[in-house]
Amino acid sequence: MEIALIISALGLGFASGFHCIGMCGPIALSMGLTKNQKANFYLQNVTYQLGRILTYSILGAILGIIGQSFEFAGFQQYLTVAVGILLIVMAVSSFGGKDFAARIPFVSKALLKVKMQLGKILQRQDYKSRFATGLLNGFLPCGMVYMALTASLASGGIWQSALFMFLFGLGTFPFMFAVVFLGNFITTAFRVKILRVIPVMMICLGGLFVLRGLELGIPYVSPRSEAMHIQQPGSGKGMDHSHCH
Repeated sequence: MEIALIISALGLGFASGFHCIGMCGPIALSMGLTKNQKANFYLQNVTYQLGRILTYSILGAILGIIGQSFEFAGFQQYLTVAVGILLIVMAVSSFGGKDFAARIPFVSKALLKVKMQLGKILQRQDYKSRFATGLLNGFLPCGMVYMALTASLASGGIWQSALFMFLFGLGTFPFMFAVVFLGNFITTAFRVKILRVIPVMMICLGGLFVLRGLELGIPYVSPRSEAMHIQQPGSGKGMDHSHCH
């Protein structure tokens, strides 16, 4: 995976951490973790976070199958440009601090079902339940996760998409770990200010994908596809020799 995509995935995840505190923080806080047994507290917290990140990685791998099929068909360049444009559209619709995912009709129903399952699991306090809570938490409808998944489509393949989402999840880890440890330590006003920056980041990431898909020959930003440098049978020096007598 390109360095620019790695930085984008981590940066997007880190910025999304502010969003996660508002969206998933209450779930984390309701797990009943106490600091009386510090080792158990930390391990259960990490177990919960790993469940979330695993779900993101699996979802990324699933979308990676779609992305790879486009690559095999020779349409990866068009997919990358389309993903970039879609990210920009998503970002523009997110201005104002609202999660665009909440505007999708079926999202509220899906959210209710997941929360009901989470409610049952949260009553138990073993490592298995913490991990299951994290897994289900990863399926919660979330605009930031949808944006990251959209970006992972153009990462280049199954493992690249899974890695993109893993890095995204890793970026959210610090804030989600801290919210269990410190409670909702960031004020709503400060979080809203940070959330206003996220659409700008997404527009930049969308622009990066568009440039990447156009293959303008700009190092690290818009490199030309290696396939363009592969000579076709009967071309190159072979053709030159055929004209020599």
